[in-house]
Amino acid sequence: MTSTAFYPIGTPGTPWTAKEREEWRASQPRRRSYAEDVVPRIEALASRFQISVYGTLDYGEDIYSLYALRNGAPDPALPTALVTGGVHGYETSGVMGALEFLETRAADYAGKVNLLVVVCVSPWGYERINRWNRNALDPNRNFRKGTNVAECAHLMALVAAQPEPFLMHIDLHETTDSDETEFRPALSARDGTDYEPDTIPDGFYLVDDGENPQPAFQQAIVAAVEKITHIAPADAQGRIIGSPVVARGVIEYPAAKAGMCTSVTTARFKTTTEVYPDSPRATPEQCNAAQVEAVCAGLDYVLAHG
Repeated sequence: MTSTAFYPIGTPGTPWTAKEREEWRASQPRRRSYAEDVVPRIEALASRFQISVYGTLDYGEDIYSLYALRNGAPDPALPTALVTGGVHGYETSGVMGALEFLETRAADYAGKVNLLVVVCVSPWGYERINRWNRNALDPNRNFRKGTNVAECAHLMALVAAQPEPFLMHIDLHETTDSDETEFRPALSARDGTDYEPDTIPDGFYLVDDGENPQPAFQQAIVAAVEKITHIAPADAQGRIIGSPVVARGVIEYPAAKAGMCTSVTTARFKTTTEVYPDSPRATPEQCNAAQVEAVCAGLDYVLAHG
């Protein structure tokens, strides 16, 4: 079923121009503070991690430093793992889960793995509680060579500058009710396409890279996270967000073709986590804990099997 669901900006069936994008941007007030919520927690880790600024987002009235954290100088004898959060800034547990991992569990992997952690890829989206960046573009569909999305370009440059290959990349996300009430209707309005309603899965699931699936790796994470929160079931068509369920709690997307963040490395083991913070069966604390558990389960798996 398609719909011309009302969205207050633009004309149904007509892609946005610069005028509509500016109208959209003006409708996005700052609702929380990256400088107050995130940066102090990063700075508090300075005695335990190497912190660097890997880029700056200059949006005129809004300027954001982008931070990367390492658990020491890279050791070429160890595997390397990338953890990213806040690619979609509105997905709070991606940011908070990355911070909690650094604060509470990352020390467990000292001398075992080179960690590179980027807590918040899209600070503008974090502050506006929005999926897109300031230019009404989705970072998680724009990790491509020559990208014009600054959030993506900065992260890709950071990864390209690393001296060692990556064995694992886990990207921390959420699926929220606002995906259907706000962001998918906005996408249809922006692109001038029909809106096709879908359902929101109740629970945690993973998005494997369909171009290089690693089913045992995914299932190890699902099994660990299930101790924290419930796993999303398939819908009546055997799908989650429109994609076939290939194993319990797992769907696949072609990461590079889709321009997803998990395509930024050549790591063998990749996944995108999706927690559901709007579930009546989950609390924000559980969602954060699920993200931490997913990172640890992924690291434990690749250390044992990589």
